[in-house]
Amino acid sequence: MGATARLLRYSRRSAGLTQRALAGRSGVPQPTIARIESGAVSPRMDTLDRLLEACGMRLAVEVRAGRGVDRTAIRELLRLTPAERLTAAAADARALEALV
Repeated sequence: MGATARLLRYSRRSAGLTQRALAGRSGVPQPTIARIESGAVSPRMDTLDRLLEACGMRLAVEVRAGRGVDRTAIRELLRLTPAERLTAAAADARALEALV
């Protein structure tokens, strides 16, 4: 069973709904809900949103800390001594001042 199936089943059960009751609230046919919950089909985003809303839930997208971060520059800075980092920061500050 996939994450979407588990999410929908959890949401429906948390709301105290049967598949039939969820179908009545959401307008999505009960056999479709059963197929989604079994993992047989993946719903479109708007369908999943409608089902979750009928359960009193909401799907949200959040940025995960550390994902998509290029740590190369961080690693390079950590290899420097504190004095070298201070010298580099001062040089960067002078370069920024020159831009203004």
